[in-house]
Amino acid sequence: MTSPTRHEREPLRAPTLDAIRAAAVRIRPHALRTPLLRLNVDDAPVEIWLKLENLQPIASFKIRGAANAIARATPEQLERGVYTASAGNMAQGVGWMAKALGVPWSVVIPDHAPANKRDAIERLGGNIIAVSFDDWWRVIIEHEYPGLDGFFVHPVCDTAVMAGNGTIALELDEDLRDFDAVVVPFGGGGLSIGIAAALRTLRPGVPVYAAEVETAAPLSGAFAADGPVDVPYTKSFIDGIGSRRVLDPIWPLAKELLAGALVSSVNEIADAVRLLAARNRVIAEGAGAAALAAAMSGKAGNGRVLCIVSGGNIDMQAGEWPLAEG
Repeated sequence: MTSPTRHEREPLRAPTLDAIRAAAVRIRPHALRTPLLRLNVDDAPVEIWLKLENLQPIASFKIRGAANAIARATPEQLERGVYTASAGNMAQGVGWMAKALGVPWSVVIPDHAPANKRDAIERLGGNIIAVSFDDWWRVIIEHEYPGLDGFFVHPVCDTAVMAGNGTIALELDEDLRDFDAVVVPFGGGGLSIGIAAALRTLRPGVPVYAAEVETAAPLSGAFAADGPVDVPYTKSFIDGIGSRRVLDPIWPLAKELLAGALVSSVNEIADAVRLLAARNRVIAEGAGAAALAAAMSGKAGNGRVLCIVSGGNIDMQAGEWPLAEG
C-alpha cells in the first residue's frame, strides 16, 4: 500500500488574514502592487472598477501565489528545483521565481496549451513536459508527476498559493473606501478563495462572485448539484478559466466563501475583451475579461463592482484576438 499523499492527509484550508498579510511582505520584491482604475464607460449598468493584474511582470496574478509558495520553501526543498502543472500562467509564475533564485524548473502542461504560453515558458528556461489532458489532470489531482522530485507548487490547492493571491484583497481594501461586490475569474478557485478569505474579515458582507464561461462552468454545476460534478467542456479562446470539474478539496472552501458563480457566454467575454481595449487601453486574455463580462450583464448586483482583470496573455497570433467583430 502506498503512503497517502500530502493533500490526502491534510484537508485544504483557506489562508488566514495574518497569513495573507505575511504573504504581502514576502512577495513584495517580486510582484507589483497593481492599479485599480474605473472602467471608462459612462453608461455601464453599474459602477465598475478594474484591478489590473495583467500588468504583473508575467502579465498574470499567478506571480503572487507562486512567489509566496516558493519564498516560503527551504533551501533543502529547492535544491532539486521546482515544478508545477499548468496550462501556462502558473508556469510563468513559478518560472519567474525559479529564474530569480537560480534554480531549475519544469512544468507539466496539457498538450493543447496555447503557443504563446509555451513560448513564455521557454523564455524563462523551463523544461516542458507536454502530456494528454487526462495525464495532466492526474498531476493536478495527485500533486506529483513520476520522475520529478523537486518542490511541487500546486496551481490551486495550496494554502500558501491562495495566501499570495489574497494579497489582491489587501490592496482593494486600501484603495477604495466602499464597494458592493467583487467578481473574480474562476479557473481552479485559488484566486477567488484567496480574495474572499481576506475580505470576509476586511469587508464582511461584501459578496465575492466567481466568473465562469458557459463552455466550461464547473462551479456553477457544483452549486446546482451541491457538490462537484462533471460538466461539459468545450475549448475556446478563453483558456485560462474553466475545467470539467471543481477539485474536491476546493469545493468546501468555495461553498463557504463565494456568493455564487456568474456565467457568461463566449461572445459576452469577447465583447469585454474589446471593451477593455477600446475604453481603457487594457489588453486582457479571455479569462481576464470574464469578470467584466459578468459585471456588464448586471449579474453582480448594483452599486460599485470590482472586477479582477486576472491576466493579459492572449494568443494574438492564433487568430483568437477578438478585437474585430465577427
